[in-house]
Amino acid sequence: MAKKEETIRLVDTFKEFKELKNIDRMTLVSVLEESFRSVISKMFGTDENYSVIVNPDKGTCTIQRSRVVVEDDKVEDPNTQISLSEALKTDPDMEVDEEVYENVDFASFGRRAILNLRQTLASKVLELEKDSLYNKYKDLVGTIVTAEVYQTWKKEILLLDEEGNELLLPKSEQIPSDSYHKGDTVRAIIDRVENQNNPKIILSRISPLFLKRLFELEVPEITDGLITIKKIARIPGERAKIAVESYDDRIDPVGACVGVKGSRIHGIVRELRNENIDVINYASNIDVFIRRALSPAKVAEIKIDQENHLAEAYLKKEEVSLAIGKNGSNIKLAGMLTGYTIDVYREDTTSQEEEDIYLDDFRGDIEEWVIDAIQALGLDTAKSVLRADPAMILQQADLEEETLDSVLSILAHEFEDEEEFQYLLK
Repeated sequence: MAKKEETIRLVDTFKEFKELKNIDRMTLVSVLEESFRSVISKMFGTDENYSVIVNPDKGTCTIQRSRVVVEDDKVEDPNTQISLSEALKTDPDMEVDEEVYENVDFASFGRRAILNLRQTLASKVLELEKDSLYNKYKDLVGTIVTAEVYQTWKKEILLLDEEGNELLLPKSEQIPSDSYHKGDTVRAIIDRVENQNNPKIILSRISPLFLKRLFELEVPEITDGLITIKKIARIPGERAKIAVESYDDRIDPVGACVGVKGSRIHGIVRELRNENIDVINYASNIDVFIRRALSPAKVAEIKIDQENHLAEAYLKKEEVSLAIGKNGSNIKLAGMLTGYTIDVYREDTTSQEEEDIYLDDFRGDIEEWVIDAIQALGLDTAKSVLRADPAMILQQADLEEETLDSVLSILAHEFEDEEEFQYLLK
């Protein structure tokens, strides 16, 4: 009767393992076999003379033991050896040094063996679940997940994904104005996965990559590869700048990212707690890129030290505050975006040498499409065009050489008293 009860417990062990643990068949068989062998090895000191065949569907296990036939008085280890007289009971043709194979009922090992099996299984399953969780999420680093708030603490929030896995959103990775309660839904990016004693999946909502992934979800042209996000700079919850570039001349990258009447960017702004997002055109020319990065301020002149990554931006008095931004946010983000330390100076308008004229004032003398093409390079004033590299303007504004010569001549005539531009006058 006791043996039957032990057999029932053994089958229950299989059923529990099979039904409650979501693992594939091969792994299931492997773990069960390892567990049986581990218990056998602890009981007899070795499992080398045992073969274990597991049927997870039926919840059964066949264990076969092999023993070498020895003379009756030479049995030293009953687990690996069998006496000749005993072997002859099963097969009359048995001889010394032959092997006898016999099925072993694991339940006959007793209650302690079955308890050890259950403990071993539980330990291996726990380890398997940890490895499975780690391997799953380490491949998802950099992707957005949606999870539900389960518990909030002072320093972090515990969330559960659809499968009930635990995710952590530390306070340091939350937008300052974030506030959550149990049951709230949270979107964040998987920032990293730590695997010490237990896997820890760390989320982030302040990572620039989170902003990038949100744009990828909202702007199909980015997913299709027609628009590339080149640079991102964020002050989480306050302001961000993102530089984009299009590989198709027919697509306006800024317009595509913003959407009609801001339809695409509004959802991102709401997700980031009304974070103000500036989308600008990327430029490989650092002079042009810094000008665009400082927008909405209009820069009159820039002096660049490429070796030390320093830039001095000169602006009109009314543009200085725009360039700096609230709490210095605009100039800080411009520096993060371009990789340059930018210093802003007020343009000295007292001397004639520093007087300048905005390109918009020449719309009666220069075709509007030409002015628009030059302004798209971040060149908004006459002197900024006259001092820029003509080859760069020809290439990036896609102008004919004769057209550019005419533009330079018209602009230079406004400063005909200045020697710097005499060579351009015709």
